[in-house]
Amino acid sequence: MSDAKPDRISPEPPAPVAPAPAGAPISPPIEDVRTRAEAGRGFGPIERIAAGLSLVWLVLVAAFWLFVPGNGAGLDAASLVMAVTGILLPLVMIWIAAITARTAAEMRAEAQALKASVETMRAAWLSQSQLRAGATIEKKLDEVAQVARQAETAIATFTSRRDAGATPPSADRKAALAAPRPAAPGEDQPALALGTPAEALAQPVSVADFICALNFPDNADDREGFRALRRALEDRTMAKLIRAAQDVLNLLAQDGIYMDDLTPDRARPELWRRFAQGERGREIAALGGVRDRSSLALTAGRMRSDTIFRDAAHHFLRQFDRTFTEFETNASDQEVAELAETRTARAFMLLGRVTGTFD
Repeated sequence: MSDAKPDRISPEPPAPVAPAPAGAPISPPIEDVRTRAEAGRGFGPIERIAAGLSLVWLVLVAAFWLFVPGNGAGLDAASLVMAVTGILLPLVMIWIAAITARTAAEMRAEAQALKASVETMRAAWLSQSQLRAGATIEKKLDEVAQVARQAETAIATFTSRRDAGATPPSADRKAALAAPRPAAPGEDQPALALGTPAEALAQPVSVADFICALNFPDNADDREGFRALRRALEDRTMAKLIRAAQDVLNLLAQDGIYMDDLTPDRARPELWRRFAQGERGREIAALGGVRDRSSLALTAGRMRSDTIFRDAAHHFLRQFDRTFTEFETNASDQEVAELAETRTARAFMLLGRVTGTFD
């Protein structure tokens, strides 16, 4: 907008308005012009010119009456009215012209301000459109990344480890943990004459029940979850892991950390198998897929300050390591991927990353 005052007609075009930054409030130029116009409605240049012309006219009229001989003699009423009208009419015309010029200057200033305001709003709208376009692109990229992760999980699901000559049994029939290793002939372990233990006669827990038990029941109406949990607690090895996981999940819930709120990055079953086979360090760092900063910070602080929590966490990590080592030998890649989605596995990812298991 031009810097000319509203009471002066400026022939120069208005200066271009720079685009306003995104998110910046749009200033109202019209209001600024009106404010300055109201502030400058005193005795401006146009009024001074009109006053000067009026004064000159009055001086000329006075000189005519003073220096022209016999100018006032024999004036009747009509002549006097005509004389007064001839004196005042030019003054009225001068001030009408002054008022018209001032109004035209104000209207031109407001037109320039309106144009500047429209340009400012247009620039702000373009900036916001660019920001919305950038946000849309970022959203599309996030969707592509999510689809890629889902595709990776699907690939891992369909890539099951199979023997060359036989198809593995289903998860409902296959035992979750490997059978205990028989004693070697050279080992000194005398057989106790106590008969066959009860757990040896029980049917082994299936892979499906074991995975369901590690995820724990969703609510009080989850009958299948409670059935699988009771079935897994009958196994001594599974019971140790389930109770350790339950203790850890209860302690984490005290800090508002719930496994359902975590969305860890999925790791390929090959990494889980390498972990079960004893590999540690950065090669399997992808297993620690929990990225939630608040959960990691709260858990790390609890590990440093609470000895009970620290002992429970280390006990849980040991039990998970031992049990998963047995589970891996019997499980397919799909079953390993399903176990990685349980609440117990997510707690292992969280605590393993905090304790440096994957460093």
